[in-house]
Amino acid sequence: MSRAVAPWSIEAAQRVLAQVDEPGPVLVALQSLQSQFGYVHADAVALVAERLNVSRADVYGVLTFYSDLRTTPAAEVEVRICLGEACQAVGARALLADAREQLAPDDDVSRVFCMGNCALGPTAVVNGRLLGRASVASVRAAVDGRPT
Repeated sequence: MSRAVAPWSIEAAQRVLAQVDEPGPVLVALQSLQSQFGYVHADAVALVAERLNVSRADVYGVLTFYSDLRTTPAAEVEVRICLGEACQAVGARALLADAREQLAPDDDVSRVFCMGNCALGPTAVVNGRLLGRASVASVRAAVDGRPT
């Protein structure tokens, strides 16, 4: 999946932060930076803290709390598999293990907890595409861009 993101720079990050005027400023600021650059650069913690007049610890806490925020550029293929209780009950742990074994080593396969799709577990998300009743075959098809 090709991602159109701008290269990181402090000046560009400051321009993005200057446009943040929504409630919940730390999370919104981090989401804005990630939207622009594809990830939140380590130097952004200090920029956000200074811009929003909060501590670096506050910014870092938000950055590390939310699994959707990332501190490194995204892999070409991102697979997230839910390990919430409902998904575990229908085989999510095995799906995670099989996906990690069968997908390419440079694919980013990670676990998350509860995507709100409990009735259709196990749930996976491949490059932003939600898959209910996911299997290794359906995950592979989504990675390859085929209909599932």
